[in-house]
Amino acid sequence: MRYRELGKTGLQVSEIGFGGEWMDGTPEATRAVVERAHDAGINILDVWMPDPVRRSNLGDALRDLDLRESWVIQGHLGSTWQGEQYVRTRDLVHVKPAFEDLLARFHTDYMDLGMIHYVDQVAEFEQIMAGPFIEYVRELQGSATMRHVGMSTHNPQVAKLAAAEPAIEMILFSVNPAFDMMPATENLDDLFGEAGEQSAVDGMTPERAELYALCEQTGTGITVMKGYMGGRLFDAKTSPFGVALTPVQCLEYALTRPAVASVMVGFTTPEHVDEAVAYETASADERDYARVLAGAPRHAYVGQCTYCGHCAPCPSGIDIATVNKFYDLATMYDEVPDSLREHYRALGATAASCVDCRACENRCPFGVKIADKMARAAELFGC
Repeated sequence: MRYRELGKTGLQVSEIGFGGEWMDGTPEATRAVVERAHDAGINILDVWMPDPVRRSNLGDALRDLDLRESWVIQGHLGSTWQGEQYVRTRDLVHVKPAFEDLLARFHTDYMDLGMIHYVDQVAEFEQIMAGPFIEYVRELQGSATMRHVGMSTHNPQVAKLAAAEPAIEMILFSVNPAFDMMPATENLDDLFGEAGEQSAVDGMTPERAELYALCEQTGTGITVMKGYMGGRLFDAKTSPFGVALTPVQCLEYALTRPAVASVMVGFTTPEHVDEAVAYETASADERDYARVLAGAPRHAYVGQCTYCGHCAPCPSGIDIATVNKFYDLATMYDEVPDSLREHYRALGATAASCVDCRACENRCPFGVKIADKMARAAELFGC
């Protein structure tokens, strides 16, 4: 298992994470999944679910296996259990006991990441950050009951606000090749309707590119939800591209986005863990989402670098995909951020080393004019 630093939190998290949403079986079944995940090197768990059965099963499994201190838990504030059903709320009368219940059922006195739960409206974000909810978050952080503060959202407009807010250190955000082409919306259902198929034709939305650039600049880490688009990307009939992708290809796409540290994958059996962790030993061909998308009947990635790495190897030793990524990030600003410039210079072989052989362009599945882009990058970064 490979590990990545989650933004500026200092936490090292496995690039394959555990999304606990679907773990609603018996205590024994839950323990088997947790044990398999641990054995595979997974060390981050997202717990947004408020129902007591799943909370207790997961918490008991971590306790019984003595894993609490070695796992990073994303625990959500605002996800409550009322009348035997899930209710998302900002009412502290319900929020506080729900969070205290989460701590109790996980046999712990802290959450590594306290997630402000499911904020998809700009107005709601502004209300949270100016009201009693954020004061409660600060109180928890001040007492070390919450080590770091995060937020979950599906809306890139809200995510950008969160990334620009110093109090929020990371976000749980929906990332996959289909969602990256969809416009910002305050209604999650929009992403799974006709808009999804149309977006495959329209191309990547600037809001998402801007979000990734901002997170990279501010050191706001990203953990990923909806990496498989609810399984729709696995079937050509439901994929907005008209072709099927594999779990490994979806993971590769998400993990090559800027600022992404881990993808939360839903497991219900130990075999599901094995399927996801297969990414760690997958070949380049098995990870290759680019060839699949390039041959899709519906897609708008033509001319856009997706950092897939097909351009390699470069005779001058340039890491072309990374240079392209830094260039794309830099163009989001009026002036190149110093931190980004230093990352670029640390590459060794920069865009200035390009000899204009254009062999990379012959290998690019999306027809990116790489040599021209290298020239622009050399000019932008000054080397």
